[in-house]
Amino acid sequence: MGALCGGGGFSDRCFRLFPCVSDPARRATLGLKVALVMLHVVYAGVLFIINKELVEKTRQEPWYTAMYLLLFIVTLAQYFITSGSSPGYVLDAMRAVNEEGALSNRMSVASKQPASSKNGSVVITIDQSKVGRDLLDSNATSWTKLVMDMYPHGTSVRTVTCTHCNALQPPRTKHCQDCDKCVLQFDHHCVWLGTCIGQGNHCKFWWYISEETALCIWTGILYIQYLKSNISKPCYLVLTNQTTYELVRRRRIQYLRGIPERVFPFSKGACRNLYDFCCAPSNIYRMEPLPTAREIEEKSRPYTCFDILSCRCCC
Repeated sequence: MGALCGGGGFSDRCFRLFPCVSDPARRATLGLKVALVMLHVVYAGVLFIINKELVEKTRQEPWYTAMYLLLFIVTLAQYFITSGSSPGYVLDAMRAVNEEGALSNRMSVASKQPASSKNGSVVITIDQSKVGRDLLDSNATSWTKLVMDMYPHGTSVRTVTCTHCNALQPPRTKHCQDCDKCVLQFDHHCVWLGTCIGQGNHCKFWWYISEETALCIWTGILYIQYLKSNISKPCYLVLTNQTTYELVRRRRIQYLRGIPERVFPFSKGACRNLYDFCCAPSNIYRMEPLPTAREIEEKSRPYTCFDILSCRCCC
């Protein structure tokens, strides 16, 4: 995003068209959100591209994919809702309290008698400038009174005043260095969301985490199913030194009929089998003799703790 808008008049035009990218911090947050959305799209999209069985299942059972896509959309929507919600900044709360106090004061002044009245020889006049100063003083102390009432009697104002933004902090409030604001019921600053987690968006954050976790688990299961059906079998054959023909037609092959199912007569151990398959010099005329009865008996012997320690299964 920065390279696209960097340098000269083009960047000025870009910033005028997209004011949100003029600030480096907001530009970084926007880039992170785009990257996260693309990560979701690629993570799920690749699955539908490579997994033909999933595509076929979608045709037969469209409700299954519809539920997955619904969870996918809801998760992304919850991400943007949470990232765009206010965590509960102290300055916003203080402004709201002060505005409410100012409104109450204006209503009380309006309900009073006219500005001047005559009582015999004495004329009483209300100083409008003094009324304005009283309103300002009332606004300034309304938040202070509200906050100080939350602390034990005798608490100093200085001890509960933020040294960064000079705002009185109610209990459970902390100043976030990333946002440079005090947050009510501060939990943490989430880099992925680009905002703090506090009183205003804590519930939204946990809903997003739950949905994201469910989506990741579901997608992971789909990937595991694909790998299990397409990769595990060839790997299993390599580690046991079998061919596909020997695996599928084991009962019909004459030289394998008398050998127990879990015994692999040509196996030399998983590590040696893997080495011979991947690293040993290629020899298309390499032929392997059938194992003797004693070797078959040795391979049929159950594993013991000593065998595991001696790596019998690998060598």
